[in-house]
Amino acid sequence: MRLKEDLNPTLLLLFRLVVWFYTVVTFLPYQLYTWASVSVGDVCGSEEERAKKAKARSVLGCPEGPYRAVGATKRLVTSLHPGVDTLDKMFEYAATRFPDRDCLGTREVISEEDEQQNNGKVFKKVVLGEYCWRSYHEVFAAASQLGSGLASLGQQPKHNIAIFCETRAEWIIAAQACFMYNFPLATLYSTLGGPAIAHGLNETQVTHIITSRELLETRLKAILIEVPRLQHIIVLDDTPTSWPGYPRGISVHNMAAVQKLGARPENAKLNRKEQPLPSDIAVIMYTSGSTGIPKGVMISHSNIMAGIAGMAERIPNLCEEDTYIGYLPLAHVLELSAELVCISHGCRIGYSSPQTLADQSTKIKKGSKGDTSVLQPTLMAAVPEIMDRIYKNVMTKVEEMNCLQRTLFTLAYNYKLEQFTKGHSTPLCDRLVFRKVRSLLGGRTRVLLSGGAPLSAATQRFMNVCFCCPVGQGYGLTETCGAGTISELWDYSTGRVGGPLVCCEIKLKDWVEGGYRSTDEPHPRGEILVGGPNVTMGYYKVEAKNQEDFFVDENGQRWFRTGDIGEFHQDGCLKIIDRKKDLVKLQAGEYVSLGKVEAMLKNCPLVDNICAYANSDETYVIGFVVPNQKHLLALADQYGIQGSWEELCNTEAVEELVLKVLTEAALAAQLERFEIPRKICLSPEPWTPETGLVTDAFKLKRKELKTHYQEDIERMYGGK
Repeated sequence: MRLKEDLNPTLLLLFRLVVWFYTVVTFLPYQLYTWASVSVGDVCGSEEERAKKAKARSVLGCPEGPYRAVGATKRLVTSLHPGVDTLDKMFEYAATRFPDRDCLGTREVISEEDEQQNNGKVFKKVVLGEYCWRSYHEVFAAASQLGSGLASLGQQPKHNIAIFCETRAEWIIAAQACFMYNFPLATLYSTLGGPAIAHGLNETQVTHIITSRELLETRLKAILIEVPRLQHIIVLDDTPTSWPGYPRGISVHNMAAVQKLGARPENAKLNRKEQPLPSDIAVIMYTSGSTGIPKGVMISHSNIMAGIAGMAERIPNLCEEDTYIGYLPLAHVLELSAELVCISHGCRIGYSSPQTLADQSTKIKKGSKGDTSVLQPTLMAAVPEIMDRIYKNVMTKVEEMNCLQRTLFTLAYNYKLEQFTKGHSTPLCDRLVFRKVRSLLGGRTRVLLSGGAPLSAATQRFMNVCFCCPVGQGYGLTETCGAGTISELWDYSTGRVGGPLVCCEIKLKDWVEGGYRSTDEPHPRGEILVGGPNVTMGYYKVEAKNQEDFFVDENGQRWFRTGDIGEFHQDGCLKIIDRKKDLVKLQAGEYVSLGKVEAMLKNCPLVDNICAYANSDETYVIGFVVPNQKHLLALADQYGIQGSWEELCNTEAVEELVLKVLTEAALAAQLERFEIPRKICLSPEPWTPETGLVTDAFKLKRKELKTHYQEDIERMYGGK
């Protein structure tokens, strides 16, 4: 998407002359460099040529598939290295190959202080130091000692153990300890409420749980009485060392004390009784509960090994020189898989959080550095919600520039976008214009991977241009170990998620009710079915749902029915176009895809978040909107409407103004009239995982949103 050029003709002419001169001067060196690169060994040709090549093909030649990656048409990949078929073997392989290289890093907290805002709220701000690193050898030893210590506390192989903790280095160490000693690890999101936590712990019948001091005191302690089987709580923090006031029968231990117990010679030799088999459960990963009570997905060692092998194949030149920044929830399959991919290749992982990620993040004290500035990662995963925020923040800053700065940025952006789509680089623009923007993520990022939800075309192009690196869109689910598709980094198209990974294959199943068939033109369409060694073992103790969502074909291969609707393009790339559960039939018979409406309207600068809603017995769509504070205040000021933030959001006149802007944006995005929300309500409070209205991956929890806004729904439909 080009930026609007409202420019001085003289400046425009001057810029064109500079670009023309630069192009002429660099043409011959660029052509020689390109020719040399191709002749030295790039048998695939230029990036533009590679982007046009087929990524996957239908194995049987049928429009419904199954589709496989071009490099895996005969056999799906199951592991990275021969014989390395379980997670404990994978980590041992990495520790043997890269013993002295940095593995896991955490920043030292130098100081903490409370900072009062203008509205009276108090925020905790931190000043952080450099990253302190543990080598692969040190992490392997720490995990081994922790596993031995857990066994000494009575944890048995093939008996479940839970982890309820924020993303941090100790999470991965604890996970590796469980993989080594064949303790199936039940993972719970750190933002889950009390009932969901108790449900997961009771369903898995755990006697041991690994957690942090903060979560123990703020969430876990209150529900201990509801988890009668629990006997041991292992706290990953070093302090305090004594824990009075806990129910009788429950012992609380610090991680260091458990490791010390495991390091005793008599325990270290005897405790590893049963090493895992590829078919053994490695993780019971509880979903975020976007559609109800969280379900536990049983993931075997072989499932994860296949998944990370498929993902690693899509990241070119992945090696021990790479640095990954870990800040997404490790209880989410995207983050866990990404970190395991990095560990398998000897990369280093520096830990962060959404509150400390960048210099401008909410917990970073003004004038001190955020995590990306210090770590300077080369690899990063992000959910679209975070990328959308970066996009809107940068574009807001562009609007605040003076006329000359804004003109240069716009010209450079559009010029680079034009060159980018041709597969050409723009080193001058990168250095002079986009260097400062790129520094927001540390300045060295070479691969950005987006997953968890669809990424808008505008945001993807913005990240490509301003951060000077490719954005790989991925598609996967917890039920497929996060593995399904990832777009190749030289594929410059938008709105698509790439071809199937080398570990799986994808079929399309007709969904007649929704009007999607494999015989559709110009592209076959249908419900996406994923099959392969990465498809998980099913839901924990939910047999009816297993029968509904999973099946095994005549060849013994396991498949998962995703509920997502996709279409395959001629080059073998998949595009997600709908979701069965998001499709609502209005009273007049029109089908509305709520996800599609939200994706289109989220690009509007006035919108921070939006949830579309429709009742089947009504004739129109409504919406709940979290407005962008800066843009809404400017809109209200433009029309002379005064009031506090809460008052503005609850003012009918402001609702009407926002609805008018949204309607214009919807028409510009070519939504049908019946798809455009006719009424909206504005939410002054943002939707965060802490509110329970979105998941940790910022997916909408439609059921909770409906309950939260029930009175508004009745108002918007009642006053027809």
